[in-house]
Amino acid sequence: MNIRMNNALLAAWLGILGPLALASSDAIANERHERGLEVMDHLSGGAGQPVLDALRQDYPFLADGVVGYALGDVWGRTVLDDRTRQLAAIAAFAAQGNLPYMKIHAGYALRLGVTRDELKEVVYLTTVTAGFPRAIDAAQALREVPDPVVQ
Repeated sequence: MNIRMNNALLAAWLGILGPLALASSDAIANERHERGLEVMDHLSGGAGQPVLDALRQDYPFLADGVVGYALGDVWGRTVLDDRTRQLAAIAAFAAQGNLPYMKIHAGYALRLGVTRDELKEVVYLTTVTAGFPRAIDAAQALREVPDPVVQ
């Protein structure tokens, strides 16, 4: 076959398969989004996420990325259990000094059965990975995290 015929066949196949590829791409995106919403519902106990809701108002594409990728693809994985995943996230956010997100995930962790003593241990470990100033900041922020409401 010559190159022109190969290109013509490729174009014909793309003409047929293009809409199917787009449709399956949309289906995958919808699955990711739904999985992300399920993860958010599970973590928050159905309370939603005010930070994400506020983000959606001005940056809907960024909020969709968080829901589809961060929650649907990454947090939706099952290799780690919920407690371990939350403790790892809290450690990372504490080490980064990203205290607002550390507090959100500390709240999720407490709701999932992590104890305050376990959270304190994660903060203590932060002294090794990020230093005492970050650990002290994390400890102070952790004091602001309310106990979960038991229903």
